[in-house]
Amino acid sequence: MTRTRIAGIAGGVGLLALAVWGGEYGTADWITIRRQLADERAKVAALRVEIDSLAKLARDLETNPAVQERVAREQFGMIRDGEVLYRVVPK
Repeated sequence: MTRTRIAGIAGGVGLLALAVWGGEYGTADWITIRRQLADERAKVAALRVEIDSLAKLARDLETNPAVQERVAREQFGMIRDGEVLYRVVPK
């Protein structure tokens, strides 16, 4: 091999290394950022599902008497006339 050929190969390898790891935003950083972007998009999608379910629950609490009764019984211990409420209290 001639000196120019070795210098050309070394220069090509150097440029390739600079493209992958060099600079403020090299290829390795770009790949990391793309992975983080995918993770954040997945989190946003999960939060949208949670928001939709909470919106449905809020709508049901405002308009659905069966849901209102269930919540009143579970959270506030309310009962109908003629029913007996038993509460189990741990020691």
